[in-house]
Order: sequence, then structure tokens, then C-alpha cells
Amino acid sequence: MLERPIERLIFASRWIMAPFYLGLAATLMLLLVKFALHLIEAVPALLGMSDSDLILVILSLIDLCLVGNLLIIVMFSGYENFVSKLDAREHPDWPEWISKIDFGGLKLKLVASIVAISAITLLKSFMDVNKVTPEQLKWQVIVHLTFVVSGVLLAFMDWLADRAHTGEGH
Repeated sequence: MLERPIERLIFASRWIMAPFYLGLAATLMLLLVKFALHLIEAVPALLGMSDSDLILVILSLIDLCLVGNLLIIVMFSGYENFVSKLDAREHPDWPEWISKIDFGGLKLKLVASIVAISAITLLKSFMDVNKVTPEQLKWQVIVHLTFVVSGVLLAFMDWLADRAHTGEGH
């Protein structure tokens, strides 16, 4: 007797996540502002900038871009997987992966993005090694390797689960 209304309430509660995804869309604007500020600061200093300083600026811009991509992956995939299907028919330039990615694929894309962001942060530290203590550098390497190993293990676990699900493992 109570089962049906409770199930409806639980099912409808997924819409509570929609404002979270809208909030993530707003953070894209924050990233855009930060990206523009980095670019505006770099342009006047370009002629006096060393090659390594220019590379550091470029790496910072790439880093912000990757974080933006990460936000898009979370917004689209999270909304599609947990709230409601997105209607791709109205958008001819709709990215194909959005409606095809499952939760396992989402996890792998997230980990890959985090590893890329971590790698860029580590590369920036190595390029500007005078501003980083050996202890900080050591911990950045440890954290990066932890992300890499976690990504490999996650991919392996998904592969095992997929194999078991399709019956290849028996």
C-alpha cells in the first residue's frame, strides 16, 4: 500500500540533482573568466617572456581547459545517467559519446581527466623547479602515481566485471 508512493517519491528525488548540474555549468563561467585573465596577463608580457615561462602559461591554460572538459563530462553524463535523458535530436552537433557513455565509461573518463590534470600540474612543477621544494615535488609525484595506479585498477576492475557479465570469464 505504501510501496508505490514511496517508489514514486524516491524516483522523483533524482531531480534534486538538477541544481547541482546547473551549478557546475555556472562554474564553467568561472573557469572562462580565469582562463581569460591568464591570457590577458600573458599577452603584454609575451615579448619579454622566456620560452619556459611561455610553456608554463600554456600549460596553465591547458589545465583550465581540462578542468572545463571534466566539468562537461560530469554534467552531461551525470544528468543523463541519474536525472533524465537529454534529447539529442534537436542538436545536430551533439557529441556522440554523451548518449553512449555508461557509468563505467564515465568513471574512466573522469579518472583519465584527473590523471591528465595531475600530469600537467607535475610538469609545471618540474619546469619551475626552483619554486617547489623537494618535499612538495615528492608528494606531487606520489599523488600523480596514485591517480595513475587507481585509473589502471579501475579500468581492470571494469574489464573484469564486463567479462563476468558477458560470460567470457566462465
